[in-house]
Amino acid sequence: MRAQFPLVASSLLIVEAHAENAEKELFDLGKCNVITELGHVSSERHVPDHIVKPPYFFVRNSPSAGEGEPEIKSLKQINGMKESCVLAASILNRACSFAKVGVTTDEIDGFVHEETIKANAYPSPLRYLGFPKSVCTSVNNVACHGIPDDRKLHDGDIVNIDVTVFFNGYHGDCSKTVLVGNVDDRGRYLVESTEECLAEAILCCGPGQPICVIGKAIEKFAKRKRLTVMPAFAGHGIGSYFHGPPNILHFDNDYPGVMIPGMTFTIEPVLTLGSAEAEILEDAWTAVSVDNARSAQCEHTILITSEGCEVLTLTN
Repeated sequence: MRAQFPLVASSLLIVEAHAENAEKELFDLGKCNVITELGHVSSERHVPDHIVKPPYFFVRNSPSAGEGEPEIKSLKQINGMKESCVLAASILNRACSFAKVGVTTDEIDGFVHEETIKANAYPSPLRYLGFPKSVCTSVNNVACHGIPDDRKLHDGDIVNIDVTVFFNGYHGDCSKTVLVGNVDDRGRYLVESTEECLAEAILCCGPGQPICVIGKAIEKFAKRKRLTVMPAFAGHGIGSYFHGPPNILHFDNDYPGVMIPGMTFTIEPVLTLGSAEAEILEDAWTAVSVDNARSAQCEHTILITSEGCEVLTLTN
């Protein structure tokens, strides 16, 4: 059984999605190992007492609607964000190198968890809204929020690894889609185009720019590349909180507000070779494409400055 999945947002944030009804010509979906059922999920990994934990570790939190005024950070807060984001990017970079044929997504979770703990940080996804693991791993037709399990990565897979850490009081958030072994041309095209799409969206960012220009740029890029935006997944404000205002919608929209120096948020578009619709599996997290098409995602945390913007989660 699969539950219908009308509303989901990237990195565990729930927002209202916009569905595009216009007809469009889709390219060949290519070939991949379709994820149709859930694997075995291991028990929660231990977090030592000395690690500073976010409030939701102790009391299950409620999802943020992304409403309210975005936090404009002080220099001290910005420096804290930079430290957290550098750590998240470093762990993501190493996790991407770790993801090989034969490695399970649970082993990726173990790697990310241990690297985070060794850095005296907390793996932000763990216990957020009840999420059971320390990282999201979304393979092939899994669009977002894949729970690491005992499935091994196969030759030709693509897997998005979404790392967020809570370090010195601030969350840093980033993700990348990894090519595993010999990926076909359509899969490579999808992943490369998604990275290009994120880069193009970042070029729109700067003081005084409308927040909605990000989504307009992403949808325009996707149409040019004959790809589809999965609109149910959104970016979000971030800081001492995991998710907050503003919502960063990845489709053509009129979301109010402008970018202000000191604002930090994520941009994390999900592009697919197929249609925009997604549904959720029985674990209440794993979002898969309705048509079994592959999707890719790439994410950075952005700081708006007086002169433009700074990408806080760049990896080598």
